[in-house]
Amino acid sequence: MCASTLRERYVNFYTDFAFKKLFGTEINKELLISFLNALLQGREEITDLTYLNTEQLGMTEAERKAVFDVYCKTTTGERILIEMQKAEQQYFKDRSIFYSTFPIREQAQNGNWDYRLNRVYTIGVLNFSFDDDDPEYFHHEVQLMDTLTHKVFYDKLTYIYLEMPKFVKKEEELVTLFDKWLYAIRNLATLMERPAALQEAVFTRLFDQAEIAKFNPQDRMNYEESLKDYRDMYSVMKTQLEKGRAEGRAEEKLANARALKDNGVPLDVIARSLGLNDEQMKEL
Repeated sequence: MCASTLRERYVNFYTDFAFKKLFGTEINKELLISFLNALLQGREEITDLTYLNTEQLGMTEAERKAVFDVYCKTTTGERILIEMQKAEQQYFKDRSIFYSTFPIREQAQNGNWDYRLNRVYTIGVLNFSFDDDDPEYFHHEVQLMDTLTHKVFYDKLTYIYLEMPKFVKKEEELVTLFDKWLYAIRNLATLMERPAALQEAVFTRLFDQAEIAKFNPQDRMNYEESLKDYRDMYSVMKTQLEKGRAEGRAEEKLANARALKDNGVPLDVIARSLGLNDEQMKEL
């Protein structure tokens, strides 16, 4: 048993175990339906859904397969792929496009077929930010667009990305059900009780299923392992970020030193002023 978990009442939503338990299991289907209806805001009214196989094979044995976090189909045929992405990947947009090809092509029918497709949604719940231009723009929705008219060319393929670090609303600022879901996802692991603003019946289910003390021994062990993986990954990312910043500061120092040297400042003055060692001075 991990001592750290004893200080936490509810699971960390960003762990693989928690995400799949709360959004990817038949017993908690109502949680996913509520979240999706809040996210889609009336464009689709999902009354029920079926979980599909999350392991998708290529058309041939040589083609790469895809393993989804959660994959489902609504009663009206829409395919919805939901991914929790804990860390930024160099080609995460490419990955989204690649993954979306599987629910598209699996709709192909044998015999006479007119190529009619049902809608496909690829949803990414991101525990990182990929767009730093606007700190408040966290809810991205992307469709195929005519670049001249800026009109949507094809509305049956939608990519939705939620940059969770940018969602900073406090409990007293929550208005919509969507707000409340994002607040719950981001803050679940730090809460010791259910917030007063989250009184809808669906959150009764969420907090009941997310309470660590209610897990059976196997689920508790699985969650501990998933939490360890999450923390290890976070530690590696933090170390790489700090290393990158340190390297950036060192490079900035060298750039300043070169500029001072070009302007005739004595080397000993440069070294003393910028705190450069002998090895760094050799790089000037």
